[in-house]
Amino acid sequence: MSATMCHGIPTAILLFIMVSVGEAIWLDVPPTGMKCVSEEIQSNVVVLADYIIISEDHSTVPTISAKVTSPYGNNLHHSDNVTHGEFAFTTKESGNYIACFWADAKSHGNKNVSINVEWKTGIAAKDWVSIAKKEKLEGVELEIRKLEGAVEAIHENLIYLRNKEADMRTVSEKTNSRVAWWSMMSLGICIVVSGLQVAYLKHYFEKKKLI
Repeated sequence: MSATMCHGIPTAILLFIMVSVGEAIWLDVPPTGMKCVSEEIQSNVVVLADYIIISEDHSTVPTISAKVTSPYGNNLHHSDNVTHGEFAFTTKESGNYIACFWADAKSHGNKNVSINVEWKTGIAAKDWVSIAKKEKLEGVELEIRKLEGAVEAIHENLIYLRNKEADMRTVSEKTNSRVAWWSMMSLGICIVVSGLQVAYLKHYFEKKKLI
């Protein structure tokens, strides 16, 4: 039992680190056009993100616009001419969630704008300080609760991937079946057309008394 626990604790800590760490992204937005980031997220997952312009010239801080859309194209966040912002939502459907940023050309003299985006999902988006105060958790109890949350998140991700793989397998099998039926039908049509051509040519040659 002790050997299993000794091997299990580092593994759990590793899994917790993998799940709980958010993503920090640095974007260079061009004067024209936009830069987008996306992440495939399953349904019923909390997403928190904030973004801020990084500018060395403090005298003239450029502004940007931001828009976040769901896999079905629903608008989840939209801000115009801002230097920083944040958004939070709970996903309603599985798929790619996209955040796009573009610069206000008049505010930065046609130069690239650098943006730092911090994107957190799932367990990384939880406010553990508030949870600890509400449930009166401290020290080891809080860390165990975090590990439990990480394990649950990994379990949900594995179920999501398994279901997605099953859906893809079903689509692949249906596609293969349709291709096979289409090939058989095409072969049957070719055979029928060839037979009709032979019969027509035979009748034509007999009528002309060539055979």
